[in-house]
Amino acid sequence: MTLIKPDQIEIVEGQEPRREREVDAPAERPQRRPEWLKVRAPSGETYDGLKRLMRVKTLHTVCEEALCPNIGECWGRGTATFLMMGDVCTRSCGFCDIKTGRPAPLDFDEPRRVAEAIRAMNLNHAVITSVNRDERKDGGAPIFALVVQEIRRLQPGCTIEVLIPDFKGNIDALKLVVDAQPDILNHNVETVPRLFKKVQPQDHYEWAMTTLGNAKQIDPAQITKSGIMVGLGETDEEVLAVMRDLAALKVDILTLGQYLQPSKQHLPVERFVPPQQFAEFKRLGLEMGFRWVESGPLVRSSYNADRQARELKRA
Repeated sequence: MTLIKPDQIEIVEGQEPRREREVDAPAERPQRRPEWLKVRAPSGETYDGLKRLMRVKTLHTVCEEALCPNIGECWGRGTATFLMMGDVCTRSCGFCDIKTGRPAPLDFDEPRRVAEAIRAMNLNHAVITSVNRDERKDGGAPIFALVVQEIRRLQPGCTIEVLIPDFKGNIDALKLVVDAQPDILNHNVETVPRLFKKVQPQDHYEWAMTTLGNAKQIDPAQITKSGIMVGLGETDEEVLAVMRDLAALKVDILTLGQYLQPSKQHLPVERFVPPQQFAEFKRLGLEMGFRWVESGPLVRSSYNADRQARELKRA
């Protein structure tokens, strides 16, 4: 097993992750969302039941807090995304609505409570994500390992995706998570190298690539996944360059979706990418060797995650 160090990641020529240069702004930013970004309000018996249960148990999901446009569809199929390790993040990404600061100590009973909620909700698939916990050398990796174990104990048959931080490229932290054998291990690269300093200033492209590459080195059978947001000022060719980097690391699943500004304090939308371009990204991604590509304006990281887990594991 040959593990990758962050300084060993090769960046495509012209894609240096921290090169300081101004980004050419478009002549005019889009003012209104196009028709293809409008969705119906969520509804349905399963959706309504899950929402009531969430309120009774005073639980929160990323689905609600991020105002995901697919919440009705996913909850209707028995899928939800849980945020762990608190609601304060040690990083300050320009697209994210989670507050930044020094978080409270980790709660090692949280994995059990989340697993109990998943059992109470009778979920078929659970996505577990977290804030960044950079004050800890392990980045909170033990919490991910524990919650996988607890879900398997309390809700057998529920497939599990972990959407993890980069752990600053820490191999030992990553190994704790991979050894717990989640069905899918996801780390979103989010944007192109040129925009990292603007979009996620405390992150590095090398850390993201190291995390995804080493997951396969630790366990070649581990299904890996990553996602990209478009509309932050990147070019289509830059998106394709990142896709090629991910394909070279044997990432199995790729998601591409439109960035939407959470508030006026967050990064503005530089462009709305039309559905036909998302279709082209999907076509090219499958040609590059990804086993599954979800690409569309309303696609978010966990969209169709239950199908991905079941069909790829079966294959």
